[in-house]
Amino acid sequence: MGSGVDWNPEFVRAGGLRLRVGRHGAGRPLLLITGIGANLDMWAPFARLVGDRELIAFDPPGAGLSQRPRRPLGMRGLAGVVRELLDALGLERVDVLGYSFGGALAQELAHRAPDRVRRLVLCATAPGLGGTPPRPLAALMLASPARYYHPRLLALSLPHVAGGRTAREPGLLGEQATARLARPPDALGYAYQLYAVAGWSSLPWLHRVEHPSLIVAGEEDPSVPLGNGRLLASRLPNARLHVVKGGGHLFLLDEPQNVVGAISAFLDQD
Repeated sequence: MGSGVDWNPEFVRAGGLRLRVGRHGAGRPLLLITGIGANLDMWAPFARLVGDRELIAFDPPGAGLSQRPRRPLGMRGLAGVVRELLDALGLERVDVLGYSFGGALAQELAHRAPDRVRRLVLCATAPGLGGTPPRPLAALMLASPARYYHPRLLALSLPHVAGGRTAREPGLLGEQATARLARPPDALGYAYQLYAVAGWSSLPWLHRVEHPSLIVAGEEDPSVPLGNGRLLASRLPNARLHVVKGGGHLFLLDEPQNVVGAISAFLDQD
């Protein structure tokens, strides 16, 4: 199954790394930051429904076709890479949507480079330490990139990671498999991403992140339980919470039609 989205991918150097970057559409720029192990092609279900803006997506260091750093980077270092990527692309200020792990990185970017972020959308994400941990089985599955390497491992693990519609409708696994399995993360690169988020927390400084923020959280997310969205919305000074009824961890992929409207309306505000 083709993605139906032409990303026109190119390779750009940022933070001393060769990163694969894609751009799609036209209008006010929206930077998309993926979940752990994910590549930019996985954004297709969401990207197909978003109009009137330019989407900028990239394979994070060590995932997809992007170069892995020589040593693991913390969240601060990864935010520096993203800032340099914006420089390389000639983007002065962007809206930012971070998904799961990418939501943590989006928080760090808004904290470290506040002038580069206009509005912040945090999807299925958490403040790190101090938040509500994943359910035990979801945590076990997230600790390994196995779901990116084989269809059977994907079918075994993803319902536990995702919950929501993906768990309720097994047929959806096939729709998600192509982009996920086509460009699996480097195993060490995945470990580096786990390193970045281990011990990280935004709670000490979230109250200083003053960007208008939309927190989107799935009601039935086993990997990032809803309590995390509520906590983020309570700590960020200019945030509001949108709960996806019955939504799991992958609501941007398995039911994007139910969230695109709320995200677009938020981003269209001045």
